[in-house]
Amino acid sequence: MKTFASILIALVMGIALVSCESDGTTVDSSKPKARGSIGEIILVIDSVKWAGPVGKELKEIFESDIPGMIRSEAKFKVNTVDPRAMTRMLKMSTNLIYVTTFDDKGSASQVINAQFSKESKEKAMNDPNIYSLRMEDEYAIGQEVLYLFGNTEDQLVENLRKNGNRIQNLFEVRERNRLEKIILARKNSAAAFEARENLGIEINVPASYQVAKSEDNFLWVRQITPSGNRADISLFFYETDYISEEQTFPTNILKLRDSITKQYIFGDPDDSTSYVVSEKQIPPVFRNMVINDNFTTEIRGSWKTNNTSMGGSYLGYLMVDQKKGKLYYIEGFVYYPNEIHRDALREIEAILLNTNVSWKEDQGA
Repeated sequence: MKTFASILIALVMGIALVSCESDGTTVDSSKPKARGSIGEIILVIDSVKWAGPVGKELKEIFESDIPGMIRSEAKFKVNTVDPRAMTRMLKMSTNLIYVTTFDDKGSASQVINAQFSKESKEKAMNDPNIYSLRMEDEYAIGQEVLYLFGNTEDQLVENLRKNGNRIQNLFEVRERNRLEKIILARKNSAAAFEARENLGIEINVPASYQVAKSEDNFLWVRQITPSGNRADISLFFYETDYISEEQTFPTNILKLRDSITKQYIFGDPDDSTSYVVSEKQIPPVFRNMVINDNFTTEIRGSWKTNNTSMGGSYLGYLMVDQKKGKLYYIEGFVYYPNEIHRDALREIEAILLNTNVSWKEDQGA
């Protein structure tokens, strides 16, 4: 491993986590490929530290609940490992995080601390804002290794509390990009054609999805081969005129969603009175952002059929294209009774964030 002193320059940005760019160096082909499921993190930490204030902050970052869910589900699957129990196989993990404090004299933390020189620790002591080191492909190709450290527990806890969102986002984006490469390797050209023709948008949908319904201003695609190991996922895309800012208010977004699902999304093909509605007992969670220069509101919540025979989770985006004067609502919802929805929601997110609602304009149409 490179010494801490040799790469301290990478940390002069202080508390910010900076993405590493390729420097043109040759990849070490002798290293194995990293392994690990999407959303899985190996956290190397002393068990006492995990049970204390440091662990509390780490749990808030990686194990906080996904918002809008009927039941509690953590954002990541975290497996803690004692530093003394690290094996060659564990070092090949895709997402690997080492956590320590330099004042910890316990044998477990000392295993991690031994990787830092005396000079390095002194430099860190002179700048309490230095708390993290990000390294790629340290033990395996395609690997993310993050070191989180502090001179004392109080110092590390303070930095984790201030920068928890940045750390979380680092792994959220990384896992979404990993997933995109897997599920979008083969795309459904029929769904893309329908989206261009009926809504004037560009979508990237995996080949495992098929068109369930296509009409003017509306498209529903569905993964029709759910199994015990794979969720039933539906995606739908809707276009309407953008009239006023009030359409982006949370209450009106919910009204729009329910009007779309009532008209187009049936719960039971054999029952024409069965349709999808928003679950009101679990308040949905809204978040504003900008995607491709378009104002966007993300909504995470739970759904059920009006006859309560089915239910699940959903993730949607309301996008405004002011240049075209259009409002788009795109959503993915999951039906996977008694199973974890986290992976399915991450798949939905990866697909929907690849949607380009300004496609016609980009093509000069």
